[in-house]
Amino acid sequence: MGRAITAWAVSARVNWRDYLALCKIKVVALIVFTAMVGMFLATPGMVPWHVLLLGSLGIGMAAASAAAINHLVDQRVDAVMQRTRNRPLPAGHLRPTQCLVFALTLGTLAMLMLALGVNGLTAVLTFLSLIGYALVYTLFLKRATPQNIVIGGAAGAAPPVLGWTAVTGTVDPGALLLFLLIFTWTPPHFWALAVHRRADYARAGVPMLPVTHGSRFTRLQILLYTVMLVLVSVLPYLTGMSGLLYLVGALGLGAGFLWYAVRLLADEAVAMKTFGYSILYLMALFAFLLLDHYWLIRP
Repeated sequence: MGRAITAWAVSARVNWRDYLALCKIKVVALIVFTAMVGMFLATPGMVPWHVLLLGSLGIGMAAASAAAINHLVDQRVDAVMQRTRNRPLPAGHLRPTQCLVFALTLGTLAMLMLALGVNGLTAVLTFLSLIGYALVYTLFLKRATPQNIVIGGAAGAAPPVLGWTAVTGTVDPGALLLFLLIFTWTPPHFWALAVHRRADYARAGVPMLPVTHGSRFTRLQILLYTVMLVLVSVLPYLTGMSGLLYLVGALGLGAGFLWYAVRLLADEAVAMKTFGYSILYLMALFAFLLLDHYWLIRP
């Protein structure tokens, strides 16, 4: 009897960790952070507590649901890629039906939370972004074109818009500018990883840009997109949305990104360092947006 209880406890612990792995929790954390920044930038004061709590939780749960569906759709590809072969489904830790039920449960709860506790527009836009990433990108675009991450990046750029609409109930120019920042950031961010893992993608038959057009061409595109990103990052200052504190931060962070992109063009061994910096860049850029926002409105 004691052995049975112990075995059950070990199984439950493993399953808990496997379900958490389905959520891609680090990615979800970044999504929730950018959504929260969108909330704060949408108002000169404090975000109502119920919007901040229910909006952040609902957007996070929807993102986790999309991640779980991504695991389900990509399980065969994941099984042949070194980076992903130990994920719960290809490793046999969870069954596809368990993953599907988990994803649908999370997604349903997220939609109810947003629709009933926040507003209908946020719920609709969150649902569309979930479908855009989990199905349109993962099921179709990822396998159809080397521009998959550019087109599919629209879903990944939605979180600050969702945060903004959670507060205002409308899609305003400021929200679209935040969308543009992440949309422009996504290709150089993901292509840096794809350069490092191009053999994996080739083996899995996924037409990522380094596979179809080569490493050198992709690294050039990373540099060009990074230049465009730096230019786009100045727009919040030029439009009056943010002030000098943000501008200094954005230019400093952009200079760092450009430095990595130039190094990467010369040496693809810098790919993972560039990928790591790109994550830090986005977190810090949105942190500067938030700090500058409350510094500007301070009496």
